[in-house]
Amino acid sequence: MTAIAGNPQRNAEFYVDTLGLRFVKQTVNHDDKYTYHFYFGDAEGTPGTNITFFPWGDQGRSGRFGEGQTKVTTYFVPPESLDYWIDRLESNDIEVTGPIERFGETVIEFDDPDGITLALAASAGTPNGHPWDPSPVPAEHQLRGFHSVSLAVSEIEPTADVLTEGLGYEFETAEDGWHRYRSAAGGPGSIVDLVETNRPRGQMGTGTVHHVAYKSQDTAEQEQWREHLSDRGLHVTEIIDRKYFKSIYFREPGGVLFEIATMGPGFTVDQNEDELGTELVLPEWLENERKEIESRLPSFKSPSVEPDPDVQ
Repeated sequence: MTAIAGNPQRNAEFYVDTLGLRFVKQTVNHDDKYTYHFYFGDAEGTPGTNITFFPWGDQGRSGRFGEGQTKVTTYFVPPESLDYWIDRLESNDIEVTGPIERFGETVIEFDDPDGITLALAASAGTPNGHPWDPSPVPAEHQLRGFHSVSLAVSEIEPTADVLTEGLGYEFETAEDGWHRYRSAAGGPGSIVDLVETNRPRGQMGTGTVHHVAYKSQDTAEQEQWREHLSDRGLHVTEIIDRKYFKSIYFREPGGVLFEIATMGPGFTVDQNEDELGTELVLPEWLENERKEIESRLPSFKSPSVEPDPDVQ
């Protein structure tokens, strides 16, 4: 999941200090080299745990939520962790909506500092990823992977067709206007919910999600997806090298931008695991511009990590 934030310092401190995620990678947007690209995930940056941001700065254009955008990004938490998270969020002056019941699971929702809506779903499933020992959140309560994503569209069927016939999802059930689809593989991060909206087309900017990413094992599988989706009339990009993975992109009929990214080579191609996120790293093709890039990026300091004071 990749979204657009405002102030980079505020963004990083919220996702590390408040949500307890690891700051996995500090680099730049390859399509806009004077904008940071931050990655937050589990201890190793395992695929399926990473939420990433392009922080546009305090002067960046504000986005507007609407049709063709992500409505809610939901993390998995064990049922016994929900009270911990309610207390933690409220103690940090974050307004929590819920708990509510959705598809037989208890869910709470809240906004990050830029207005991006996040949720925690209490589920008995097995979490993805690996706990991060220095996290301010105890290991048993850490966010270790996505549960689901909900997309706002004007009509369910065109997007549902891409999910089922294009990406192999299966319709599961509908409840209170939410239509749930699950990938055949199952497990964490396998759910996409579609919700109809009568809002106008959303405007990309601070406080909105830029795109939703799916995984492929390698470029051979990626090429198969590219051919399959193109045969269904979707415009799919060529494979693009993002250093830590390779990507293809396409926009589904409802307006949401999708990415299919390879599982590797991963975040340790340019840093050891214990060094992840500690300094700005650039792809080789931008390294000779480092001085200019650093001079134009906003001032930023990696957030310090303080243990949860309630943990004995």
